[in-house]
Amino acid sequence: MKTIKLIFLLILLIFAAAIAVTTRFYTHDLPLNSNRVSFTIPPGASLQAAAQRMEAAGVDMPAWELTLFGRALGRASSIKAGSYEIERGITAIELIDKLTRGEVLLADVQLVEGKTFAQWREVLNEHPDLAHDSKNLTTAEILSKIGATEKSPEGIFFPDTYLVDKGSSDLDVLRRARSAMTANLAAVWATHDNSAKLPDAYSLLILASIVEKETGLAADRPQIAAVFANRLRKGMPLQSDPTVIYGMGSKFDGNLRRLDLMTDSPWNTYTRTGLPITPIAMPGLAALQAVSRPPSSDYYYFVARGDGSSEFSATLDEHNRAVSKYQKVGQ
Repeated sequence: MKTIKLIFLLILLIFAAAIAVTTRFYTHDLPLNSNRVSFTIPPGASLQAAAQRMEAAGVDMPAWELTLFGRALGRASSIKAGSYEIERGITAIELIDKLTRGEVLLADVQLVEGKTFAQWREVLNEHPDLAHDSKNLTTAEILSKIGATEKSPEGIFFPDTYLVDKGSSDLDVLRRARSAMTANLAAVWATHDNSAKLPDAYSLLILASIVEKETGLAADRPQIAAVFANRLRKGMPLQSDPTVIYGMGSKFDGNLRRLDLMTDSPWNTYTRTGLPITPIAMPGLAALQAVSRPPSSDYYYFVARGDGSSEFSATLDEHNRAVSKYQKVGQ
């Protein structure tokens, strides 16, 4: 009888201890060594490895104790990788819930339309919340890493604001941006009217990049697309200054001269008819849509008014008068 009583007493003690520990995990704040503690759980990390990282970061609880609690809840295999931040007042159960829900810290990466791939690389390289895995790679190496088959990176990434886990690779951002452009371009191409006589979706992408760079006022975008569509149908050179500037690369000093317009390159749409060999920037959805279905128009020319808007003309004489009015004043 004494043995049975001792066993029963031991069971009661263990049960009481378990209740006490469980109550502490559910109701007591986790001891932290600062008001806010940040840590990162790498992909594939076990709960024990995660607990060790949390302890090292400032969660003042033995890693084995937090691991045991997580296993008791059946959450050991449910935690998600990412960067986390916790504050004083959080309980152990709230922490485990946070880890299993994947409530990671997010960063926003703004990739703006009209910028070139080189400019986007600068944005990624300077972003404080990204892992800069592409920084020392060549363009060809980046394309290979993200599984891109295109020879040029220009235009193949979709401009947007991307929310990513802090600490994410910049290559992951580029993968998402390429996937987004692929999907958007396919959708636009599927409904295009081909008034510009474009042979394929990549040609639409090239023309959209030119429209993106030429547009100073959003309301003018469809008419600018119409001008270029009209020119392509007539076999006229596009005569787009931004294509020449792109082809000049680092040689462009901010001033476009007549000699530059006469110097041939695969992107010079003054010396060559048709489209340049690649896009010249990252076009947004509005530019893609404008090129896919430009409005019917008699315009073949346009010139910047100086306030962001454009003056459109149907004939060369009208265009020359517009140029004299808006670009030669004060010269």
